[in-house]
Parts: sequence; C-alpha cells; structure tokens
Amino acid sequence: MSNKLPVAVLGATGRMGSEAVKAVEAAPDMELVAALGRRDSLQTLVSAGAQYVVDLTVPDSTEANVRFAVEHGMHAVVGTTGWSADRLQRLEDLLSEHPETGVLIAPNFALGSVLASAFAAKAAPYFQSVEIVELHHPNKVDAPSGTAVRTAELMAASRAEAGTPASPDATAKELPGARGADVDGIRVHSVRLRGLVAHQEVLLGGEGEQLTIRHDSYDRASFMPGVLLGLREVAAHPGLTVGLDGYLNLNA
Repeated sequence: MSNKLPVAVLGATGRMGSEAVKAVEAAPDMELVAALGRRDSLQTLVSAGAQYVVDLTVPDSTEANVRFAVEHGMHAVVGTTGWSADRLQRLEDLLSEHPETGVLIAPNFALGSVLASAFAAKAAPYFQSVEIVELHHPNKVDAPSGTAVRTAELMAASRAEAGTPASPDATAKELPGARGADVDGIRVHSVRLRGLVAHQEVLLGGEGEQLTIRHDSYDRASFMPGVLLGLREVAAHPGLTVGLDGYLNLNA
C-alpha cells in the first residue's frame, strides 16, 4: 500500500494549475491521481481516490469545488481568489460538520511573499505612513490582489493593537481612484502591466526615513513550494486556515 498523498489538481490546464501538476508529480511523497479542467466532473475526484485537492480555478467555481471536497472528506488547498467574508463563513459552517477535514485558503503560496507580509505587519506600528503597491500581469481578474488585501489587513490589525494613528493624508481633491483602494485604512495601489508576474511593495514612512519591503515572483514556479507545504500540513490543521502563515512558526 502506497504511503504517498493522493492529490488531485483542479484547474490543471491553467498557468498555476499546470505548474501544480508538475510539482505534485515531482514530489516523492505525493501521487497525482487526477488533473481536472473546467469541463471535467468533480465525481472524478471520488473515483480517482483523491484525499487532497488543490483548487486553482476561478472565483465563480471555487466555493462549489471546495464544498464538494469537504463533503467527501477531502482536504483542500485553495489558491483561488474570491473568498468573501460570507463565503468564508459558509465554509466554516460546513467544516463544523466535518471536524477532521482541513482547508487552507492562501492568498499567496510564495514563501517569500508570506514572510514579507509578516514582516510588514510587525513593522507597521512603528511608522507614521504605510501604503501598498501591488503589480501583476494584465490577465489578473481581481484588484487589489488577494495578497495585498491580506497584507493590508494584517498591517491594519497590528497598528490598531498598538494604538497607532491613521496615516497622515491632507488630500482634499482627487480624481476617482487616484489614492488607491482603502483596505482597513491602508491605501493599496494596483498596477497591471505586460511582462510582470506577481510583485508587491510595502512602503513605510517616518520622519527622515523610509522602509520598503518588496517581494517579486518572476515565475509561477515560485508558488509551488508553498503549495506542497500546504498539502503536507493541511491534514494536521483541521478546520479553516486563511493564509499560509498559519502553517509557519513565525512567532517563535
């Protein structure tokens, strides 16, 4: 009997999905039992004997995909965006009925990006001004990116806990969107440019100094170590985990 993790990849024909297929096939402790495209039936997961599912599909289908996996006792590692607070609550309610099943929803699988967001959250209370610039390829369908939103939320929570005032901003007149999106009081600016993959800068400013925390993914292969880490850890973390940092010992 094989001790390898039986893994299925959803969205296997996409850019991220095809990389995940290669990564799972190359992992010595995993077996790729199914690689599904958008027209394939989810019942294939059952017949293939999948126990772990990687969802790298689209926002319109990810919730149904994860629900199917959980209802069939499969752990899920999710890199698809579109998980609103309402969707997350429905998923938590479902997982309460399947207490041994784990789901990881990760805005970013690049370990460097996860660390950069954690560093930014730690630094955020010590600077008067904080803003985020995220830069991606023009085929990305959401803005701001899930990573930028997650980073802003972590930074805002850190500043609130420390009692740090809001970033100073005297802007009285602006064109719509000129100051970016407001995520929990953190300004987030989105760039979509041909030639880019996934990049983020966190800008932190104080009197006479600036700290920049930047992460760059030049190839989607950079996300695969995080995908594999998620697959190896998800069963040990039943319930819902949002963010790969939940599997890393960053507070040690």
